[in-house]
Amino acid sequence: MIKMLANIGKYFIMLGEIFRRPTKWRIMKNLIFKEIDELIIGSLGIVAFLSFFIGAVVTIQTALNLNNPIIPKYLIGFTARQSIILEFSPTFVSIIMAGRMGSYITSSIGTMRVTEQIDALEVMGINPLNYLVFPKLIASITYPFVIALSMFIGIFGGYIAGSLGGYLAPEEFVKGLQDDFTPFHIVYAFIKTAVFGFILATVPSFYGYYMEGGALEVGKASTKAFVWTSISIIICNYILTQMLLT
Repeated sequence: MIKMLANIGKYFIMLGEIFRRPTKWRIMKNLIFKEIDELIIGSLGIVAFLSFFIGAVVTIQTALNLNNPIIPKYLIGFTARQSIILEFSPTFVSIIMAGRMGSYITSSIGTMRVTEQIDALEVMGINPLNYLVFPKLIASITYPFVIALSMFIGIFGGYIAGSLGGYLAPEEFVKGLQDDFTPFHIVYAFIKTAVFGFILATVPSFYGYYMEGGALEVGKASTKAFVWTSISIIICNYILTQMLLT
């Protein structure tokens, strides 16, 4: 318990250190674009693949459970929309990204710690946290774009599965998408996504930057980063849902 509280305190101290002694913009600009390419653009393929089949499975399962003739078919589209926008795209995809992005961030920074590259940056008078973590933090600002794409592809996957599977007519699915639509649900989803993006950029960086040992410890640090990033996302998901939807 004491160690966990110490790590929480160290994490918030790290957040403050990120913004001290900033790196020159001409160097930082290239680092930011590099991180956007690695973390955001590099994740689009897996996100699109997962989202399509998540949307398809949600639609099929909903259709199989709503088999009462009294219940209108368009509720399948309604349920798929609500499930994908409110939970599956923002939360489920973010937990998957904790494995993909988190492992990359922790292992890359941890390897620099093991090979003493971080010590070299300090000797040269460069703030390592600003140099290494700040670009990832700025790149995470574009993370909601990934989730927006996930929402679109997930709903499209549900449309394809429902139509081709014969569970409902295409126009019924579209009617369900439009029925009782609340625009604030999109705002809520993007607020969650912004918070999750911040967590995805900073928690793995913390475990990579403060790891000790050799190559074996890099793997252990990546595992810890994934676990605690996922826990942080789930806890924040609960808090934000209580704050914004109740």
